[in-house]
Amino acid sequence: MLKIQHLSFRYTPRGIPVLRDISMTLQNGEIGILLGRNGSGKTTLFQTILGLHTPESGSLTFDGKDLVRMPKRERAGILAYVPQDIQFGELQVFDSVLMGRVSRFGLRASRHDYEVVEKILADMQLEAYAGKNVAHLSGGERQKVAIARALAQEPRLLIFDEPTGNLDIANEQLIMEEARKLAKEKNIGILCSLHNLSQALAFGDRFFFLKDGAIRYAGGKEQCTEATIYDVFGIHVRILHCEGEILIGGRRNNA
Repeated sequence: MLKIQHLSFRYTPRGIPVLRDISMTLQNGEIGILLGRNGSGKTTLFQTILGLHTPESGSLTFDGKDLVRMPKRERAGILAYVPQDIQFGELQVFDSVLMGRVSRFGLRASRHDYEVVEKILADMQLEAYAGKNVAHLSGGERQKVAIARALAQEPRLLIFDEPTGNLDIANEQLIMEEARKLAKEKNIGILCSLHNLSQALAFGDRFFFLKDGAIRYAGGKEQCTEATIYDVFGIHVRILHCEGEILIGGRRNNA
């Protein structure tokens, strides 16, 4: 379980706080969606959870263990991250995904490590790309490789920063289905930022709305109201229920 209590962070001692008194809980097996406008603090919160920033105050724990003081190697065995900006270098797809296992095997990969990578490539429909140079792939294909590499870590908590931003509709669906399967079958927590509100509602279990570096609303789908979305994003929407699905559409300000 990820538990954050009264977390605050600023980039400089006298700077404006970027994160303000953040408190949130995500259970193992849950998919949490972080929602907010650009600049609201989503990426900074992810980076703080990952240990790239040291909090000014507050606590950050996973299953009761202090993430702030945890050694990097131990943290890498728990957390995996898929950022918006993906860097691979000149590696084949198979080797790029295998790099996600480094925290598991150290200097030399075992047969088990290779089998894990082979299964992930099959699940992600990347088998045909295994021998290709990642640098020569499209943006969407590289995104899928980045997600596969994160899955290869066999993390306890998976953090996605806009995982479907470069994907077409078919691959968006694939990524969402694989992530949900991973969360429910392996009891892995997933924390994810998304811009597509309808997609977020279909995918998530818990929702955390960030505004000006603070969590303005948190909870289940009942928190996703037209009033909440207007407060956080400043846009008028209409929430529709159709055949068991919840759809969010824009509407005119005078509607």
